Amino acid sequence: MVVNLSLPTRTVPEFVAYAKANPGKINFVSAGTGSLPHVAGELFKFMTGVNLVRVPYTSNYFPDLLAGQVQVSFATVPSAIEFVRAGKLRALAVTGPVRSQILPDVPTVGEFVSGYEADAWNGVGAPTSTPPEIIDKLNKEINAVLADPAMQGQLTKIGSEPLSMRPVEFGKFIVNETEKWAKVIHVAGIRPE
Repeated sequence: MVVNLSLPTRTVPEFVAYAKANPGKINFVSAGTGSLPHVAGELFKFMTGVNLVRVPYTSNYFPDLLAGQVQVSFATVPSAIEFVRAGKLRALAVTGPVRSQILPDVPTVGEFVSGYEADAWNGVGAPTSTPPEIIDKLNKEINAVLADPAMQGQLTKIGSEPLSMRPVEFGKFIVNETEKWAKVIHVAGIRPE
């Protein structure tokens, strides 16, 4: 969760108070309807009761965020980290369940908004007809790559943190994520554009 430097907030509680005092006057930006920054913002609105105006972009929104045309983004760490490091955007919080290794002094939204979690993730899937022994071999090899210190260093450098799971765990994770975001999409009234 990053904000333009002109916004007079330095913490999530300050942001919530400011947004409640200025309903409908703060724009949150995201690229793509249903993207993680979009649904993360909608989840934040729902859980805090703030009235933010979503400004959808179909391309790079960072120039307008830097210029103050829009005030807040629930951008992923890899997409915003260089602007935060350069002091061009202020990181109020990370949206994942734990603090980021790359931004250890930045709290999570969940530290202030109980139960909030919106984490970007990538995974590898295979057709359901793939033999179990192939799935197990792929899982073992992928997890070995993710356990490699050099790979972990590269991922951490860009703000990504590897998470290894067994196939059954990953399947349950996908089901839980699908159910969670379906609720957010329903409550927010998000429709394909």
